[in-house]
Amino acid sequence: MKEFDAVIIGAGACGLMCSVQAGLLGKRTLLIERNDKPGAKILISGGGRCNFTNIYTSTDNFVSENPKFLNAVFAQWTVDDTINFFENFGNISGQEKTLGQLFPTSNKAKDVVAVFTKLMFDTGQDLMLNTLVKALDKSDDGYIVKLEKDGKESLISAKKVVLATGGLPVAKLGASDFALRIAKKYDLRIVETAPALVPLTITGKDADWYASLAGNSVFSRVYNDKISFEENILFTHWGLSGPAILQISSYWKPGQDFTIDLLPKFKLENLIKEERNLGGKRTVGQLLNDYFTKKMVEALGQFLPIHLKIASLSKADAKQIIDFIHKFKVKPAGDKGYDKAEVMRGGIATDELNPKTLESKKCKGMYFGGEAVDITGWLGGYNFQWAWAAGYAIAQDL
Repeated sequence: MKEFDAVIIGAGACGLMCSVQAGLLGKRTLLIERNDKPGAKILISGGGRCNFTNIYTSTDNFVSENPKFLNAVFAQWTVDDTINFFENFGNISGQEKTLGQLFPTSNKAKDVVAVFTKLMFDTGQDLMLNTLVKALDKSDDGYIVKLEKDGKESLISAKKVVLATGGLPVAKLGASDFALRIAKKYDLRIVETAPALVPLTITGKDADWYASLAGNSVFSRVYNDKISFEENILFTHWGLSGPAILQISSYWKPGQDFTIDLLPKFKLENLIKEERNLGGKRTVGQLLNDYFTKKMVEALGQFLPIHLKIASLSKADAKQIIDFIHKFKVKPAGDKGYDKAEVMRGGIATDELNPKTLESKKCKGMYFGGEAVDITGWLGGYNFQWAWAAGYAIAQDL
């Protein structure tokens, strides 16, 4: 059996960063990946452009039982460290698109992955592709990893093992519950998991109304009693998607509702008053046409008196219109599941891990990082920043 300072399972963002940082410290690691290339999820992120961090990253941008757990990791590896890492090792500069999101100037995710593959080669790290980890067991001096490659099984020994196998979304990219199964095997507590950053479905009597608006994107404020997001929503044949919906989905649970302000930059009450002062000759529909597509206004006509002139609106009519536009209630039937989710919510409880090293408190030499841990970032590069930081923190302790 070959021996390594550490075996890292999963060549995603966390695993790749962990491997190269360990290599820079003079350690020898074996990185195992079930796909035929590393960084599969990196390569498709951001439509193949890879939003690799967010300049506004803080613990407030994460969903977890204990977001403050991140303080110890983010103190070791900051957003500036991420920016400097890609500039120094890959000549990749970040360009901000919106809301602090940084993308490579080349707009190519493959350039991000190339930084890691080159560094792994330069620091002498081992990479096994098309390799499935069948089992992980404790030994007298560490761990035994059982592998299967090309139909043949083998054993690898390591003093330390890192589980960076991601979560359950996008199984076709190699996502699995392996880290969760190992955590359960060794009695680590798991926070209930669910799809996050995921489109939401609408069924029942309103389903056809949503479907009739498929393709319409509206800048909105989506909120509940805990959180608020101002970005686009997208009507679809099966419900709602778009950045603001993906964001709120991380805070949504079945049976709950939330509210959408379809016109967050304006007060419809003031717009109606202005129209009245001008004589109120225009209809409600004509006023709404200033802010929404024709198709959207026609659909709103199923619920609002869009053919009435503004001058003819009663107080009750005006209130109905204002409440509908600014307080549009949504109660989703469900979500589109793990195959359409960006990430997984929940995972290995943070109180099971050392906050500085991410080592299991119960299993010395076993580390967990990335999506398998109960740390879920917002849309916009936050999950990558967590993955890079986790990989770095773990590597310092290998």
